[in-house]
Amino acid sequence: MANFGSWTTPITSELVVRAAAGLGGTSVHGRTVIWAEQRPEAGGRTQLVRLTDEGPAVDLLPAGANARTAAHEYGGGAWWVAGDTLWFADWADQRLYTITGSGPPVPMTPEPEVPRGDRWADGCVTADGRWALVVREHHPVGGGPADVVNEIVVLDVAGRLAPRVLVSGPDFVSDPRISPDGERLCWLQWSHPDMPWDGTELCVADLRAGDIGPVFGHSTVVAGRPDSGPGGTGAGESVSEPRWADDGSLWFVSDRSDWWNLYRWVPGEDRVEAMVTTDAEIGGPQWVFGQSSYAFLSDGRVTFASSRNGLGYLAIRLADGRIVDVDVPYTSFGSIRADGDRIVFVGASATTEPAVVSVTVDDSGAVASTEILRPPRDLGLDEEWFSTPESISFPSSGGRTAHALFYPPTNPDAVPDPGELPPLLVLIHGGPTSAARPMLQLGTQYWTSRGFAVVDVNYGGSTGYGRAYRNQLRGQWGVVDLDDCEAAARWLGEQGRVDPARLCIRGGSAGGYTTLAVLAFRDTFAAGASHYGVADLEALATETHKFESRYLDGLIGPYPGRRDLYVERSPIHHVEGFDRPLIVLQGLEDEVVPPNQAEMIVDALRAKGVPVAYVAFEGEQHGFRQAANIRRALDSELSFYAQVFGFTLPDAEQIEPVLVHNL
Repeated sequence: MANFGSWTTPITSELVVRAAAGLGGTSVHGRTVIWAEQRPEAGGRTQLVRLTDEGPAVDLLPAGANARTAAHEYGGGAWWVAGDTLWFADWADQRLYTITGSGPPVPMTPEPEVPRGDRWADGCVTADGRWALVVREHHPVGGGPADVVNEIVVLDVAGRLAPRVLVSGPDFVSDPRISPDGERLCWLQWSHPDMPWDGTELCVADLRAGDIGPVFGHSTVVAGRPDSGPGGTGAGESVSEPRWADDGSLWFVSDRSDWWNLYRWVPGEDRVEAMVTTDAEIGGPQWVFGQSSYAFLSDGRVTFASSRNGLGYLAIRLADGRIVDVDVPYTSFGSIRADGDRIVFVGASATTEPAVVSVTVDDSGAVASTEILRPPRDLGLDEEWFSTPESISFPSSGGRTAHALFYPPTNPDAVPDPGELPPLLVLIHGGPTSAARPMLQLGTQYWTSRGFAVVDVNYGGSTGYGRAYRNQLRGQWGVVDLDDCEAAARWLGEQGRVDPARLCIRGGSAGGYTTLAVLAFRDTFAAGASHYGVADLEALATETHKFESRYLDGLIGPYPGRRDLYVERSPIHHVEGFDRPLIVLQGLEDEVVPPNQAEMIVDALRAKGVPVAYVAFEGEQHGFRQAANIRRALDSELSFYAQVFGFTLPDAEQIEPVLVHNL
């Protein structure tokens, strides 16, 4: 028998990162499939991999190249394929490059005035291959976030003409897409203070060829609506993922029915019609470019991924409008692409890490064959080691119901001490407009296999439960999220499933803010861990990058008009409320949450005498990508809890103890 937290486990931090790869960004053309792999053991570099019928998968980028854009800071849409040419933005200089065939990368954009000052993403290429239409985020010399300009730019593939601005004016643009006949261009646009999940506009313009590239004609807004009123009222329409079908209709995702569902606009008839309506989310918040939750199959069929009750599903809309489920053993889906009868996606389940999967379907939507193109890691572990999530709902403040995924402690070799209940680790996702991911994550199993219970909370404001649920956080960040994470912990304690005296909370980014805030303002939790979390909301509002520089208008209130709320809800101004141990982990190159925020809260707690640990990481931005740093972050947090709660680590000799001041 062993105390919870002291269980011996093969799921170490070394296993968490060994040969790990974050998969995404698929592309399929006939029998050729390309996908992206973020590799922690290669310093977090994103490699592109191609697989054909002619042999094994091959890496496409040379040593040192890194297909990652810094546009919007969160990136996405950093590469695309046109014919036999691969386009990608390189992380080091943010210039756009092409690789044709097996040739070397060739720069397609000029050196900017400011190093990394022109950031490229989310492009498309004309049918003749002569021109590329790409989103450019331009950072001028000496400029701040307010001076950054986001535009759609025309690039001359032959390199004879300088980049030319095609769409400018809105604060943000994305998804430039050319119709199959080449006569129309669509794109998305939105402006402050809206975020793309608040309100966007889907625009369509007539397009004609010119000596200097594509030229605009008449343009119109065919769907979407900005949010209205100071700080937003929830009356907007969020549109995403516009895509032209072969018949010339324009499909897109919209939340006009409360849920993100599928619609299409028919040119000439100038009407929008619902194509898939369901009480489930198709797609998600547009934090990054290049998301893909649906794709066109042959014969008028469309495949799409949706999320309901915290779990993911794959389905097909047949040409007659009927919806059929695709029978595959996955609960998480991303990067949906299709060609003919073939669907390619990144899929994962509660017991399998992400894989690149190819599924061939027949005319009725039934699965004819399945092929794993890029398998998950061979972890060498039986499934009995993995805690599988239980979707739970529980009461919270104001008569609301909140949701979460609960993972009980699981270890086939451990027998807990009789009468002991496990400590609980409450996970708070980022965003805050994001969601818990229903898939095997060794970073979670690291805890459950040691004897921790884990609950991943989809508090009010999270994606996956409709727009009304998402809007519960309007003006209430630092209130509703705190209420719901407390409610989850207390409910599990009342159910007798966890130890009410050992409730811990951890989160990154926005989840780090919730962690800090609940420790400053509430007394439910015994300890917490903030990963690059926000301590000073006012500093975030005035110092963060352009994409999020007005985000807090909707979450808290317009700044500086409601400065009182920013001060009232900022943990840094209420250090007198901290009396529980805290560990803070921070990347020193973070442009989203600058390191000074972490250092302010740590210094204040040290001075106050509260037990606090601080671990800073050179070379890391917003989120940890390097294998050594991912390991150090996990092990430091475990060492922290072991010291706070007084349990013994069975692999203590392999874990560098973290220094906890004032303990």
